[in-house]
Amino acid sequence: MNKNILDSLDLSDKQSFADGLKALIEQTYVVENEYKALKTSYDSLMLMINEIIEVLPSAIWVLDENKNLIVKNKLANDELFKQIDLSKEHYELEFLNNFYQIKSINYADKLLIMATNITKEKRDERLVSMGQVAANLAHEIRNPIGSVSLLAGVLFSKVELKNKHIVLQMQDAIKRVERIIESTLLFTRGFKLNKYEFNLEELNDECLNVFNNYNKNDEIILSECYFEPFVINADKSLLTLVLSNLIYNAVDACEESGSIKIIGKKYDDIYKISVFDSGEKITNQANLFEAFNTTKLKGNGLGLALCKQICTAHNAKIYYLDEPKSFNIEL
Repeated sequence: MNKNILDSLDLSDKQSFADGLKALIEQTYVVENEYKALKTSYDSLMLMINEIIEVLPSAIWVLDENKNLIVKNKLANDELFKQIDLSKEHYELEFLNNFYQIKSINYADKLLIMATNITKEKRDERLVSMGQVAANLAHEIRNPIGSVSLLAGVLFSKVELKNKHIVLQMQDAIKRVERIIESTLLFTRGFKLNKYEFNLEELNDECLNVFNNYNKNDEIILSECYFEPFVINADKSLLTLVLSNLIYNAVDACEESGSIKIIGKKYDDIYKISVFDSGEKITNQANLFEAFNTTKLKGNGLGLALCKQICTAHNAKIYYLDEPKSFNIEL
């Protein structure tokens, strides 16, 4: 039938039909090219959007009007999404020991959900609060502990010889409390560096005194204590405090028996001090240098945090190694 229609047309009509068909085909090519350009532009836009949401520090989900997932980024954990209450616009959510700030935004027929991890901010908030409480307690305890220490000294001179060991134990306990108070006040109130030149070799005697005064177990030995001579400009008392805390930790880690080694050596432009011990390795190393975080039953969680603070003030680095087990300071 189409052929019959074409055959019935005169030459003029056929030419008009051919011209119209040619124009239609050309317009089709134009539309096709515009579609390809539009698709390329759309693909480029989607790629840019995906790149943007991937670099954002929040987990992002985009849902359609039927609450079906359209887009999400790599941080968008499926298990976390299951915990989110879509009816709330702005709230905090705790999930797997992390805290998230949840925000839901309606735009047109889409729902954008953002989950920002605020665990560090919450932890810092808590540390500030705990630090203020600890500082107040340390300040209140300081004076009575000083009085008890003086009375213990008087008591030691008055009791019979057979009971003197009890007073010595009391004095050891008092010294531990005094160390905790000193560490707490230094950490919470801060400190000023009193730098002067001294030879790091002098730390050898300091470490020996700390070990002998703290360690009461003959089964725990200091097998080696050596500092290569080197003159440095630093705060000697604060560096001694760092090493004291590391020695306390080493002795406590050995528990009933073991050995400790303290070595200070110069390597090129770095002076490295290592405190080794034969105790159990630290299994949970997360937040090891964070305040109020401790792996010891009798620890207060400020020793390593204070060590980190002092090392940072000296532009030094402090870190823990499993093999061989050691805490290391690089000056």
